[in-house]
Amino acid sequence: MQKKYPDLYQLIRNDREANRYYACLPDSVKDSIGRRAESVNSFESLRDYAENLTRADD
Repeated sequence: MQKKYPDLYQLIRNDREANRYYACLPDSVKDSIGRRAESVNSFESLRDYAENLTRADD
């Protein structure tokens, strides 16, 4: 079970894997995720949200 954090910023501050993943995302995806930071509380939710956003770009 993955650890959950209060928001995106706590997640990327405390989870190295999530931080590395987030750092590699395009700026437009980071911006979109940042607008919903309170909803992104685990690496899984970060990855799912980023994949949905990048899939929409295709």
